[in-house]
Amino acid sequence: MESEVYQKLKEFKKQYPKTISWRLKKHAKIIDTHLNPGEKIKYAFAAQKNNNPFDIISTYAVVLTNKRILLGTKRMVFGYFFTAITPDMFNDLKVEMGIIWGKVIIDTIKEEVYLSNIQREALDDIETSITEYMMAEKKKYGQAEKKDSIL
Repeated sequence: MESEVYQKLKEFKKQYPKTISWRLKKHAKIIDTHLNPGEKIKYAFAAQKNNNPFDIISTYAVVLTNKRILLGTKRMVFGYFFTAITPDMFNDLKVEMGIIWGKVIIDTIKEEVYLSNIQREALDDIETSITEYMMAEKKKYGQAEKKDSIL
């Protein structure tokens, strides 16, 4: 049985086939490993995690859950890389469109995460999904902080 992460990645790739991505099933397994109990998948896409349009071998699965943004990739030989971005670490989102592909830049407190070689038509969908999710989550964090300061 295919995982929900892999199904969502396949749907994204089917809808936006010009996005450069490889080995989606392997990358999805990394995300599956790190999903916490009660975490629900809202959106998933694949992209290259770099700022170089000629580097096409660093595919990451990017998954938006009800609690955080997860980025994972399975290395070719052994091991993997995994990153989680929680709403309190999220600062801003930038979208850049080029001639063939576009990129999404997630600005966090510590770094900027570059996700490139994405089909141009997918950029609006990705931006809307991440922005709406983060705005809703930031409101929750703001309300929780107000309650903490009152106590």
